[in-house]
Amino acid sequence: MKCTCRYIFSLLSIAFLFSIAVTTLNHAEEPQLCVGNYQSEAEAVQQLERFAQTYHTLDEWKGRAANIRRCILRGAGLDPMPPKTPLNPIIRKKRTYDGYTVENVAFESAPGIFVTGSLYRPTNGKGPFPAILCPHGHWSSESDYGRFRPDMQKRCAAFARIGAIAFSYDMVGYGEMRKIGWEHRRPGVLRQQLLNSIRGIDFLQSLKDVDPKRIAITGASGGGTQTFLLTAVDDRIAVSAPVVMVSAHFFGGCVCESGMPVHKSSHHETNNTEIAALAAPRPLLVVSDGQDWTKNVPQVEFPYIQNVYVLYNARDKTESVHLPTEGHDYGINKRIGVYRFFAKHLGLDLSKITDAKGNIDESFVTIEKYEDMLVFDEDRPIPDHAVKPEYAQ
Repeated sequence: MKCTCRYIFSLLSIAFLFSIAVTTLNHAEEPQLCVGNYQSEAEAVQQLERFAQTYHTLDEWKGRAANIRRCILRGAGLDPMPPKTPLNPIIRKKRTYDGYTVENVAFESAPGIFVTGSLYRPTNGKGPFPAILCPHGHWSSESDYGRFRPDMQKRCAAFARIGAIAFSYDMVGYGEMRKIGWEHRRPGVLRQQLLNSIRGIDFLQSLKDVDPKRIAITGASGGGTQTFLLTAVDDRIAVSAPVVMVSAHFFGGCVCESGMPVHKSSHHETNNTEIAALAAPRPLLVVSDGQDWTKNVPQVEFPYIQNVYVLYNARDKTESVHLPTEGHDYGINKRIGVYRFFAKHLGLDLSKITDAKGNIDESFVTIEKYEDMLVFDEDRPIPDHAVKPEYAQ
């Protein structure tokens, strides 16, 4: 009976997800979805100027911010928030490396809906440790894939070595859940992905060696979108670093970023710059480059964010790293900026990854093979009660 109830609950969850998507599609004539290059760079500047005229005091900003948060959750189909059910975590296959360990993890964000990932822990120091959520972007090549990418492994291993617990997790339809039919570019995936990230905080807070008041998040590209969306709607995130994604004119090109009306409705209008600003007054690092839609951050997006922080008298809590000659990635210079910012605000020991010349050194990292990072395999397959989405049945 217990399994049957879990299965029915999960089917209802999936059905609700797609009913939201269908409703959105049926109302496509209403200008509520802001997708991709929704507006020009000049229009984005004018929009930010118009937003800035709606508040002049901290209380006025707080009122605007609260409405945007509500509307993001409403647009994502998460208002009201679904009940939080047991996570039933699975943690297995511990490996020990130079200054850190890695374990393969799965938990249920809803009954039968699994989130899979990798958990990196320090081997030195006494907890509780700060924890860092690490969502990945839309890197989908089988040789350079999702959370299995070398740059993701380097980032998480470095975080662990300097004293944090890092959790990298698969986007919906990536990683192991593809095996049972989950796809990423489906209507309504934004809802499930944001819910998975919210439950990721729940998972980290359930670990005895995690400090629940020092939870951070960072990701690049689509992972950058997850970073500022989660920070905006969940104040348990203490420190945030969206990478190569904060833009006033670009709204994300995937349904997981802009496929539901989180930017515009009859009750609100916003853009990703303002959503990032909802982190205030919590520490926020914006990382940008000169070769994608974040090229204007120093002149356009970051000044807007700074002005919000000024209202809190917290201008020193937000910083920008702009790399004008670089492109759209989470490369070493972007990682260095985040390492330093997180060390400053989470109390991490940067010397653990600094060489004698004062340079960041990631040579200690062991790059694991894809098959070693899987939670489920032939000996321990995906549980029978794992839910398949409607379209895969």
